[in-house]
Amino acid sequence: MTASALTRPGERDRLSTKFAELDWRIIGLLCILAGIGTAMLYSIAGGHWQPWAAKHLIRFGVLLAGMIGLAMVHPKWWFHAAYPVYGVLLFMVMLVEFTPLGYVAGGAKNWLHLGFIRIQPAEFVKIGLVLALARWYHGHSAQDARWSWKLLFPAGIIGVPFILVAKQPDLGSAMIIGLTGGVMMFMAGLSWRVIGAGVAAAVAVIPPFVMFGMHDYQRNRVLTFLNPEADPSGTGYNIIQSKIALGSGGLMGKGYGLGSQSQLEFLPERHTDFIFSTVSEEFGFIGSFTVIACYVALILISLRIAALSHSHFGRLSAAGMTAFVALFMLINGAMVMGLAPVVGVPMPMLSYGGSSMMTVMVGFGLILSTRVHRYVELPKGQGLF
Repeated sequence: MTASALTRPGERDRLSTKFAELDWRIIGLLCILAGIGTAMLYSIAGGHWQPWAAKHLIRFGVLLAGMIGLAMVHPKWWFHAAYPVYGVLLFMVMLVEFTPLGYVAGGAKNWLHLGFIRIQPAEFVKIGLVLALARWYHGHSAQDARWSWKLLFPAGIIGVPFILVAKQPDLGSAMIIGLTGGVMMFMAGLSWRVIGAGVAAAVAVIPPFVMFGMHDYQRNRVLTFLNPEADPSGTGYNIIQSKIALGSGGLMGKGYGLGSQSQLEFLPERHTDFIFSTVSEEFGFIGSFTVIACYVALILISLRIAALSHSHFGRLSAAGMTAFVALFMLINGAMVMGLAPVVGVPMPMLSYGGSSMMTVMVGFGLILSTRVHRYVELPKGQGLF
């Protein structure tokens, strides 16, 4: 007898019952990571709550409440909202690209300036992407997911925001959009022949794209990744300083607030892209391993939640949200270690930034909703085409 049979439907819909069904391991791990991020931002600022630590902590508190609220939402609402949410977020990305509301920061036109607030639609469109793909695959057969002309539709769902975001240019967000979409197509059952052909095409296209399709500064980042010592005081500076911070921490680290690379401001973007280097410098291998272990635990628990969902939409949406969080962590980790080009991808929950934190928390809100409503089965045959 399943757990759903032991509880009457009316009781399962009570907020108190839903609250009890939350996966508190995920909530606890998110609190730990946000706490570590706050502590590091406090340290980087020389033992001051301003300008980063206090805002980071307040944002997390507000978004934590919002995440728990989203976990209470029935999957049918996520399901019906999937295409409208994707459409609205894609429209916001277009506003950045084609209207004066687009705002340039850090060399990329990837902010939407609404007067009272600035947001990054490229961050939020990942949520819409996951929901739209999960909705589409929910209404289609395994054969359609494996190989069919109908796959042109999910390919378009991925391709349009990928092209728009890459054109901003925001290579980091474009990479996560493309990889998240690819992972979801793979999990939905895409044919191995198609996957092999796609990988081969990517390998063939990357060299000419790097040489002729990238902006000069993006190309320099890739070339610097291959040989950062060629320009140690210019394009290679970020990676070299990050490696020094990582290595100088040793096993136990230099101590909290005693990291020379971050405290003396040798380490660039130490509060955003390179905050993990600060953790390694001050707490060493032990601290770095602890942070990575928290992320691995989050990913494994989330994948388990996805696997246990009775709804195909729930499985794919939870797995897709897990995928983009995992990609955030993997790309940022590889970036600060010099194993990937510097593409401006933050470390989730550690790095300072409201848009990225909101995206991650909304993603975990959907994952927790899948956990709370894991026995819900949505009807088939509700795809768009």
